[in-house]
Amino acid sequence: MLKVLLLSGCIVVFLLLARLVDRVVRDLAIKRSVSLYRVEYINKVTHFALLFCAIVVICLVLGLGYGDVTLFLSSIFAVVGIALFAQWSILSNITASVIIFFGFPYRVGDRIQVLDPDFKMTGVISEITMFHVIIRLDDGNTVTYPNSVMLQRAVLKVDSATPLPPPEEG
Repeated sequence: MLKVLLLSGCIVVFLLLARLVDRVVRDLAIKRSVSLYRVEYINKVTHFALLFCAIVVICLVLGLGYGDVTLFLSSIFAVVGIALFAQWSILSNITASVIIFFGFPYRVGDRIQVLDPDFKMTGVISEITMFHVIIRLDDGNTVTYPNSVMLQRAVLKVDSATPLPPPEEG
């Protein structure tokens, strides 16, 4: 009977946490003017993480030993890690997308300049997706910039009335 109550409590806590996370993400998205597509994506990622934690707690409540649960999880992580190693850029872009959602200081519609050593570009952010940031350049062309690279580069928010600094020579 105690296990049934504990399992029920785990499920209720999972559902309440999922609703709380949904509300926090939605409020943050409204505050930052984020697209509905990105809100749904972030909710899926957070629900998956919460579900993973809930399954671990439920396994422990059901009497599986800590060692058994950690052995099972480490086996899963090893298989998933090997499978994703070849696709490291995909995994890093998905992670960067979550970081950009919560911490990126620029939004869709902002005019930015990406200070890439090879190619300095100036344009307006037209969309931020799961894998890349889409920038409409001043000449009308569109550039898709990977999220993981966007976090590694210096980005200036450019006021349209302020002239841009001249590009560096050499």
